[in-house]
Amino acid sequence: MTIENAPDVTIDYPRIQDDVRGVRYGEVLAIYHRDGRFEAEVFGTQFLNDCPQELWETLDAEKIAADMGAILVKLNGPRYWLLDGMGQKNYSLEPVMRDFNGIEMRRIAVVDLGESPGNAPYTEKYVNREVVFFFDAGKPVYELVNPDGLAYVLQARCVAVDPMMDEDALMTLGDRLDMPEGWTYRVRILDEELIIDTTQSVATVLQDEFENSYTLPQ
Repeated sequence: MTIENAPDVTIDYPRIQDDVRGVRYGEVLAIYHRDGRFEAEVFGTQFLNDCPQELWETLDAEKIAADMGAILVKLNGPRYWLLDGMGQKNYSLEPVMRDFNGIEMRRIAVVDLGESPGNAPYTEKYVNREVVFFFDAGKPVYELVNPDGLAYVLQARCVAVDPMMDEDALMTLGDRLDMPEGWTYRVRILDEELIIDTTQSVATVLQDEFENSYTLPQ
C-alpha cells in the first residue's frame, strides 16, 4: 500500500500484522509523577499472548504498583482490537519485558497524562506508541465526532466495564453514551483503506465511559 503525499514522493506502509480485528489483549498502566506531570508506562500483551482471563483475574493493582514503584496502577482491559492490521513499530523506547503473575507483557508506549493522573471520558491524552494502524476498505468503523467535526476512530473495545461489549453492541453504542454537548457517535463503512500513522508523531487518544479507546487520525 502506498499513499501519495507529493507528485514524486510515495510512502510505503508495510503491514507486520494482519487479521488483527477481534484479537484480545490486556494492559497494565503504571503511573508516575515526573517533572511536574503524570505519565503512564504501558505494558501490554499485544502479540505475546491473549491475556488469559484466569490469570488476568489474579492481578492485584496495588501490589503491582508497590513492586514497580508507581504511584498507582490501572489494569486496562481486557480489550479487543477494532483495526485490521498493524504496521511498522519504532523502538525509541528501551525494550522492557515484565511478567505479571504469569502474563508476559512488554512496554509498548508512554502516555502523557498531564497534570492529573485521571482519565476522564472524552478527554484527550497523548501516547508515544510509534505504530501504524490499518482499517480495511469495506469494514465498519465506529467514531466519536466532536463539535469541531474531528472524528476519533474506535481502536479497541473494552469488556471491563460491560462484559457484553461485543462488536455487535457497537452498532447502537451511541444510544448508551452520555456524550458532552455537541458530540455524536456514528458507524460507517470505509470506502477506502484508512491508515493512521503515529511512527513519527504522538498519538491523540480518548475513551468513552465504557473505557472503549478511540484514536484521532493523523
